[in-house]
Amino acid sequence: MDFLQPPGWPRARGYSNGISARGRTVCVSGMVGWDAQCVFHTDDFAGQVRQALQNIVEVLAEANASPQHIVRMTWYVLDKKEYVDAYPAIGDAYRDVIGRHYPTMSAVQVAGLIEDRARVEIEVTAIVED
Repeated sequence: MDFLQPPGWPRARGYSNGISARGRTVCVSGMVGWDAQCVFHTDDFAGQVRQALQNIVEVLAEANASPQHIVRMTWYVLDKKEYVDAYPAIGDAYRDVIGRHYPTMSAVQVAGLIEDRARVEIEVTAIVED
């Protein structure tokens, strides 16, 4: 996996500008902040992020992949302000679950998510080296 950093660009914080990787692709559908039994335990934004990230790690494990194989994340959030206000707690949850691996990321504010209690949905693409 090569992290792409164009010359003269400032380092991205909390994500990477680009990644080049070769191997087996693992796609994880959008994960929300509920547990394996589809039960939400919190309405707290960062709490739902933590659970969604844990769900992602569990799905990756089924493909013999880990967070270090993630090359792309897309975050769908209901409220940009709620997302930005939760940055410190999101960062803590991210580092606890994913570690200090920062793939390419996009965050998009959406009008709604299919699960009414969901505050965030995160999808992932990972590439496991051959």
